[in-house]
Amino acid sequence: MRLLVIPDVHLKPHVFDAADSVLAAGAADAAVMLGDLVDDWDCGQDVALYERTLARAARFVREHPDTRVCLGNHDYSYLFGMPESGYSAVAHDAAVAGLRALADALPPDRQPRIAWLVDGVLFCHGGLSRLFAAMHSPDTGDVGATVEAVNACGPSELWDDVSPLWLRPQSVPDGLLAQAMYGHGRILQVVGHTPVTTVGRRGWVVSCDTFSTYRDGRPIGDGSIAVIDTLTQALSVR
Repeated sequence: MRLLVIPDVHLKPHVFDAADSVLAAGAADAAVMLGDLVDDWDCGQDVALYERTLARAARFVREHPDTRVCLGNHDYSYLFGMPESGYSAVAHDAAVAGLRALADALPPDRQPRIAWLVDGVLFCHGGLSRLFAAMHSPDTGDVGATVEAVNACGPSELWDDVSPLWLRPQSVPDGLLAQAMYGHGRILQVVGHTPVTTVGRRGWVVSCDTFSTYRDGRPIGDGSIAVIDTLTQALSVR
């Protein structure tokens, strides 16, 4: 399956327009969202922007019901009452209502979760570390069981720098990446969370957060979008 990767949106509804264009061109079969739909620099008072972004996300999944949705740390903070940097008390109710409406727009087997395993490819917001898997999975050798255990974790486990909501493999030196990342060498991980200038692969990690900006609004990335063939693990960039 060719999966289009929608990286961190952060209140930019136009990201879904770009995703629609890739799907309409036949370049992908379905989509996966990596989370962080909400919050952005100095947007905490703009409740209408939260509502508009989440309504656009819900429309996207209604039009593409095979979409898989990962939760990001910003989404999780509203749903589970874990305020963090960027959290908006003003927009809290709009964020919660919009995220719940997004879940309601998805089929029962496509409800948002921390991680999705599709064939041999693992999608999550920040990345799954070997340490987190060992701490919370009864059998880290069984990839499916490990992902199920990760998805069963709650706030006490996930609100941690090494969790799939917060991990930043981009900061791990090349020589330590294989040691740090779960399944490195056999499980391709596709992640967002850390802004990058363009979609790229390093080892067995594909980084996709190309729509984030600096505080003054300047783009960090080029808005490129990854498409992953989950059977061959091939990466193409749109």
